Amino acid sequence: MSASNQRAKDELTLIYDGKCPVCTAYSCGVDVDPASASAIRIVDARGEDAIINLATATGLDFDEGMVVSYRGKFYHGADALHVLATLTPVKGVWNRINRLMFGSRAVSRFLYPLLRSGRNLLLRLLGRKKIDNLKKRG
Repeated sequence: MSASNQRAKDELTLIYDGKCPVCTAYSCGVDVDPASASAIRIVDARGEDAIINLATATGLDFDEGMVVSYRGKFYHGADALHVLATLTPVKGVWNRINRLMFGSRAVSRFLYPLLRSGRNLLLRLLGRKKIDNLKKRG
């Protein structure tokens, strides 16, 4: 495999809700170990990007969770947070907290519905609409 193909394969893409302040803060603060992923690309789910269309075509609802694309697979919601946590370097306070909270798949699956509910409440309080990517496609 050529070096450019390896870089493309190991690129990690995070699709998040750019209208959610908490999602934006998390996305801007997330870090991955260069040994795990050659690059991280942050994509606003409300924008226009080929990966948004691809994730939507697979039936992933952005209002139900953020999406990570890594090594040819999509991870959604709790699984996305878990994958990000496992790829986080072990240095820095934020990275350690992220790894501690979401490094366990079971803890991620327990916490994620609470985080999603908080996001939905925050969007309502701010008067922001849901993404509705699946309805827009259909």
